[in-house]
Amino acid sequence: MIQFFRSFMSSKIGVAVMLAFLALIAFAFASSDVANTSLGTTGISGGDRVAVVGGQRITATELSTAASNAFEQARQTNPTLTMQAFVAQGGLGQALDGLLSRTAVAEFARRHGLRAGTRLVDSELLKIPAFQGADGRFSREAFNAVLQQRQMTEAVVRQDFAANLYAQQLLTPIGLSPVLPVSFAERYAALLKERRRGVVVALPSEAFAPTGDPSAADLQAFYQANRDRFIRPERRVIRYVQFGEEALGTLPAPTAAQIAERYARDRAQYAASESRTFTQLVVPTQAAAQAIAQEVRGGASLSAAAEAKGLRAVTVGPVTQAQLTTSASAAVAQAAFRAAQGALTAPTRGGLGWYVIRIDAIDRRPARTIDQARGEIAAALATEQRATALADLTARIEDEFDGGGSLADVARELKLTLASTAPATADGRLYGQATATLPPQLGPVLRTAFEMEEGEPQLADVGDGRNFIAFDVTEITPSAVAPLAEIRDDAVGAWRAERGAAAAQAAADRILARMARGTPLAQAVSAETASVPAPERIDALREDLARQGRVPPQLALFFSMAARTAKKLEAPGQAGWFVVQLENIEPGRVTRGDPLLTATLEQLSTVTGDEYIEQFVRAVEQDVGIERNPEAVEALEAQLTGRAAS
Repeated sequence: MIQFFRSFMSSKIGVAVMLAFLALIAFAFASSDVANTSLGTTGISGGDRVAVVGGQRITATELSTAASNAFEQARQTNPTLTMQAFVAQGGLGQALDGLLSRTAVAEFARRHGLRAGTRLVDSELLKIPAFQGADGRFSREAFNAVLQQRQMTEAVVRQDFAANLYAQQLLTPIGLSPVLPVSFAERYAALLKERRRGVVVALPSEAFAPTGDPSAADLQAFYQANRDRFIRPERRVIRYVQFGEEALGTLPAPTAAQIAERYARDRAQYAASESRTFTQLVVPTQAAAQAIAQEVRGGASLSAAAEAKGLRAVTVGPVTQAQLTTSASAAVAQAAFRAAQGALTAPTRGGLGWYVIRIDAIDRRPARTIDQARGEIAAALATEQRATALADLTARIEDEFDGGGSLADVARELKLTLASTAPATADGRLYGQATATLPPQLGPVLRTAFEMEEGEPQLADVGDGRNFIAFDVTEITPSAVAPLAEIRDDAVGAWRAERGAAAAQAAADRILARMARGTPLAQAVSAETASVPAPERIDALREDLARQGRVPPQLALFFSMAARTAKKLEAPGQAGWFVVQLENIEPGRVTRGDPLLTATLEQLSTVTGDEYIEQFVRAVEQDVGIERNPEAVEALEAQLTGRAAS
């Protein structure tokens, strides 16, 4: 609801909101910002320092670590994202802003006497699941393993957690402090009830785009100015063979000696046995047990007699006499196994009280000779032998790979055909094929395939120890800007879209100019020579849009502008422009008892707290002092993207 308002008002919460609850986020956040912090004198001198926050230097290594971790997090939702595209979209700048804000908050906290001592940091480390062993407690071995995996030192991690604690101590109280009057919320809640009427005109770029091709010089200039738009994702060819138990062929049947050995080992399993299922009621006193038994002998069921006294009889079994002896007592077990089927035992004392038992079923099984059990034992042994043989086979394949063996060698050994995919991207799509994807059996190994080196085959279990894939990667094509000659049609299309968007913007300006001179919107649009969609009338309540979740940008503008005004708005992705005219606003009304008012007040308090946090962090940055080194940041950007620094 309030997020809906704020999307119209373009109010930015920013990184400060995230800083408010840093210490509540696990190690994934903690490891994404700070590494190898060094203290020193103020002032920037030297290309390895990207900034100085108060007296604390921020090195290029720290920023590189922060950017790399942010990049990997972004790849979780967009596997084909490249570092070049990440930087072009502002990822490096956002990582730097977050790092500087976080460092400034920690520095401010230290200056004003806040503490994040060793024991407090220890308490935070204990909460991180990645640092816990199988028993759920902190494990030094698990802790060290994570640090080694992330190539971090304990000192860096502790320093990072301390910074999180400083932020929590400073920012959490600020975020929880706002208390807003009901009258303040009434105005916002009433916005949801307001109705707006007007017109939206779409001016698509394609309606204004040139139909001819650009000159070679124009296309080359456009390509050079927009190289980031033509970055191809990394592609890899995956070769693989899939196999399971069928690769073992025919194995020798279990021998008579093996069957005899197994029969002797499990002799108790083949001995005569008796198990019983019964209904059981346990009461604390003998008198109560006898009273219930008397009712059952009089014709009532044991369950009904128990329910009449607020108790519940339970079904137990099938169990053996030995099992019942362990769970109840020897006397209870003897009574239960002496009684006939359907009979009720006399009340007998056991471990939990006095037992009343009705025998529901008796399962007596005679002893089985080795000949009678031979088929069952042979089948079990055959299953075990195939599982062992498959484990031995996979272990041998892994040893071959470790020793430099190739995937082709393994395919020949298994007498299987080596399959190869077309070049694929990290999201599982086949490059250059709009809808084609990798075979589903490669899904479990896709991420590994895009992390491994060429010519280093691996083996993966893809089916509970019964199905495996041996795979490697070839023809690794790194992410790079595509040569113009190979993407000329795409570049021409992008050039046309850009020119069309510029022409659509000019048309929007002309339409607004005509309207300013008193021309009605419909006539102002019809004066254009390009063929555009007819104007669309809008008559909507704000709360209807709020329920939609994602609101189209033209409607967001429609619900944020003043009555009797007209504005233009660029469509996403250079798709064109909109001209939006708001004719009138019918105000909404909310009564004091409306639940909407309470919900609005709660959300406004949260948003206001976020605003306070953002303002406080900005003030902290000014108080502590931040000095940036643009040259060092540019050099790091060149290093991350593989370009030459300008």
